[in-house]
Amino acid sequence: MTRPILYSFRRCPYAMRGRLGLQAAQIEVELREILLRDKPELFLQTSPKGTVPVLDLGDEVLEESHDILKWALAQSDPEDLHHGGEDMAAMHALIEQSDQEFKPLLDRYKYPSRYELEGGTAARDNALPFLDMLEDRLKDGGYLFHGRISAADIGIWPFIRQFAHVDRDWFWAQDRPHLIAWLDEFLASERFKAIMPKFTPWQNGDDPVLFPTK
Repeated sequence: MTRPILYSFRRCPYAMRGRLGLQAAQIEVELREILLRDKPELFLQTSPKGTVPVLDLGDEVLEESHDILKWALAQSDPEDLHHGGEDMAAMHALIEQSDQEFKPLLDRYKYPSRYELEGGTAARDNALPFLDMLEDRLKDGGYLFHGRISAADIGIWPFIRQFAHVDRDWFWAQDRPHLIAWLDEFLASERFKAIMPKFTPWQNGDDPVLFPTK
């Protein structure tokens, strides 16, 4: 295998996290955009659980976005997103907290019918302590660690974006100015634009599509 293969889906926040990590590490991969309602057989052979992102390294398959992020930055970290190793464990612990505590509430807020809920307001409200914790961290310099962008920022940004877009008017009317500024910066950034081009869904036999794009 000449380069890793990334199975991705443009709008999935987990896939965004994976692409952010690879883009930050400047690792070129072959990107295969997957339609989740029509998953190619080769994708399912690579990862039977059938969720994205999946990074096929040839001798290893990474099936979790956080693992892809950690792997990418272990290969190359030109922006020093691990701050030279300072607080690296705490950065990844915060990402885990987002995944374990915040993401289940986000899912119930965005997709209440999946959970046989009448609405998502209760889940939204239960997620607010996590947002308040982020707001407090962001007061000191605009980023989650020491006023500098870190792995934690790129690992959590896509999920706050998804939360905000459930009810944009409500989110941007909230009194969390540091959180809103942090998200606005991400949405306006070249970093975000670089991971969000539209790709044609992949089929076996297609010419390779390289990511990050040149």
